[in-house]
Amino acid sequence: MTGRDETRPGRPAERARVVDRVTRAAAARPDVIGLLLAGSTARGTARPDSDVDLVLLTTDPARYADGAWTDALGLGTRLRTRSWGAVTEWRYATASGLEVEIDVGSPDWARTDPVDPGTRRVVTDGARPLHDPRGLLAALLRACTP
Repeated sequence: MTGRDETRPGRPAERARVVDRVTRAAAARPDVIGLLLAGSTARGTARPDSDVDLVLLTTDPARYADGAWTDALGLGTRLRTRSWGAVTEWRYATASGLEVEIDVGSPDWARTDPVDPGTRRVVTDGARPLHDPRGLLAALLRACTP
């Protein structure tokens, strides 16, 4: 969180616009087989200073290695790119200070036999599939539900 204008009254609408824009872009790419909204935004408990957390699963992660794919999304300034093993984090800040994290990985991130402990933490902290044409994310959510 950048601290810039975090109390903006339009923050929920901005968050929704970002999620919609990324969802439409993901759905238009045949290699994207899953897009998951995670964290407080997925739980419906986001505060004005909360970020947007997304997990994008693709059959071709190398296609996303240069970051050019985010240019058309209008996510603002790239803050960092970091590898977390199974996924690569791309974190951006919009002009208003809203931070957007997109973690890009292969479908293996969502495997259910067994569910990776890190994946389980993400899912049980709040997760909502936004694009799931093969049902991969729905199966993952079922596997993480007690």
